[in-house]
Amino acid sequence: MGITNIFAFIGGLGGTEVMLILLVILLLFGAKRIPELAKGMGRGIREFKDATKDVKNEFESAAKEDHVKNNVK
Repeated sequence: MGITNIFAFIGGLGGTEVMLILLVILLLFGAKRIPELAKGMGRGIREFKDATKDVKNEFESAAKEDHVKNNVK
């Protein structure tokens, strides 16, 4: 599932193009920096997901409060 989502996100790139991009990234950043970059990206994605969950929960609680107020009247 994850691999297909990644390739769907990349679009029409083939296997050769993806391998070439990965090679360039490896050459630019080096083998030691890539795990640090991936960890930072993971933290950023996790924080973004947490923030969207918080916003969603606030909207849902506000909707429930409005529903309760409208049913009381």
